[in-house]
Amino acid sequence: MNKKSIGILIILIVTILSVSILMNSGGENVAFHNNVVFHITLANPELYTDGVYTDKFLIDRGTYFFRFVPNGSSPEILTIKLTSQNYSFIENFNLKGTPHESETSKYFTWEYEGERNITMNSMEEITIEINSNGNVMGSVSVDILTNPTD
Repeated sequence: MNKKSIGILIILIVTILSVSILMNSGGENVAFHNNVVFHITLANPELYTDGVYTDKFLIDRGTYFFRFVPNGSSPEILTIKLTSQNYSFIENFNLKGTPHESETSKYFTWEYEGERNITMNSMEEITIEINSNGNVMGSVSVDILTNPTD
């Protein structure tokens, strides 16, 4: 084997070991996943009924926040409605693209703007409705997470 092949092999082994260590580390990754109260990735039009995704889940008393993983094809407006016997929340989240330029390219990062925090005063069975406002082809992930300070 020549020096170039050995160098590539070493880089490959270090990369594999690094990824393995990161995936097996229990720290923040496990804690983060334990904070997820609700998750859905809307990437299939069949998940919607008349343009609205609906589900139910239990939520405890506490403070929570929305997290989104959007991209350029995500719905421009994502209307989220949470309802229960004692609770009601509705927000129109607007997709905003922020341009960035590097030496070789221009790219965008995407985020939804709107009220992300919700506070529950008691344990509730929540009905969530996510309305893509006509864009059932664009993908987006929606999470409701516990506030790490609770």
